[in-house]
This record gives sequence, structure tokens and C-alpha cells, in this order.
Amino acid sequence: MRKALIAGNWKMNNETEKAVSLVNDLKTELKNVEDREVVVCPPFTVLKEVKKVICNSNIFLGGQNMYWEKTGAYTGEISPLMLKDAGCDYVIIGHSERRIYFGETNEFVNKKVKAAFAYNLIPIVCVGETLTQREKGDAFKVVEKQLREGLDGLKIEDFRKLVIAYEPIWAIGTGKTATPLQAEEVHKFIRELLENMFVGKSEEIRILYGGSIKPENISVLMACKNIDGGLVGGASLSADNFIKIVKFI
Repeated sequence: MRKALIAGNWKMNNETEKAVSLVNDLKTELKNVEDREVVVCPPFTVLKEVKKVICNSNIFLGGQNMYWEKTGAYTGEISPLMLKDAGCDYVIIGHSERRIYFGETNEFVNKKVKAAFAYNLIPIVCVGETLTQREKGDAFKVVEKQLREGLDGLKIEDFRKLVIAYEPIWAIGTGKTATPLQAEEVHKFIRELLENMFVGKSEEIRILYGGSIKPENISVLMACKNIDGGLVGGASLSADNFIKIVKFI
């Protein structure tokens, strides 16, 4: 049985005071949640302060991105070693905003995923299609290419820790959400593809949905057979909203 996972991606939001206040609220209100995993992914600048608050709690820490090298002359980048030093357990890789605004390719994603596993970080690997691609009927083709190239060459033993996040780009930050039918259709396709790629492992891999998740739609999404949790954007910046999402019934 796959344990549900709800991850909050704060993106470029929350300085230290706001970050600490938010996780203090989450720590208090979610302390009795045991049947699902909770992850917060703050900006790099507040990772250590957030870790101090959630240390010894049931909330895990994640990075929003990373480079694949351990050290070196890579101005402005952050390494997997640095994320571990800050207390991270998870890292988001290949988010559509990284792909669109910063030119990240499937090759980059692949290098980052391998580096994450090498440093004992759990990668949340993001895939998803644009509205144009969906309207052309290419959604499955796009997602398959992202997965095959992004996960190429991984060791079988890494797969039980792998997390995939399906985020239709047309639903991220737009207020639009894929219908449960649309979301489940792609999640089912992803699981079948993973079974084809790594026989016997697909049922162990958690597949999250992301894209304008709100307290009002989380329950219907989580009722879908192949949706194992959510990668939450804007709603994770509100303690009240994020708590309601985590405590979905």
C-alpha cells in the first residue's frame, strides 16, 4: 500500500519570518497526522531555519531544485551535498517552471535524478504537457519522452524511493485543474509505462498530481486509484489551506 504524500512547493516566496511562522503552524496542526507524508519545499535561503522548526516532527524538508555536481565553479547553483547539509530528504527535479524559464532538458533531469539518489535524496520528478500539446493529442507522447529520458539508466533498487509528479502545465498557477478523469487517465498511463520500464516496481512508486490543488478539489483527486498525493503550489503558502489539503478525507 502506497503511503500518500503531500508536498508544498513554496517557489520564490517567504522570507525567514514568514517561513518560520508558517511551519510552526503546520507543525502544531499536523502533529497527529500519521497515515500520510508531509513535505515542505522552501526557498534555499530559509532551508536551515525551517529545518530547525520541523526537526523531530512528522514534516520532511525538500529542496526546489539542485545541480548534479558535488562542488565546483557553478556560480548560483546548489549541490545535493548542500541540500543534505541543510537537512533535506527530498528534492523537486524538472519542474515545468525550470524547464520553461531556465531551459532544463530531460538530460539535465536525468543527471539530477542520479545525483539525488547518490546523495540519498528522494527525487520528486515532474512531468507534464502544455495546453497546445494536449490539444494536439500529444500529452502521452510528451510525458513518455520526459520519463524515458529523465529516468534512463537508473538502478532498479532506486525505484521504490522514486516519486513522480504529473503536473499539466496548463493547470499550474492558472486556477484550472485537470478533472479527476483527465488526471487519473495520465496517472494510469504513467504507472503502466513505469511497469514497462521497470517490471515489478510500478506499484511501489508514488505518483502525485500537481496543478492548482485546493482544499475544494483534493478529495476527489485522491479518490482516483493511481493518484498518491499532491505537489501543491500556491495553496501551500497558506497554513490553513495546506492543513486542509493534508487532512483530506
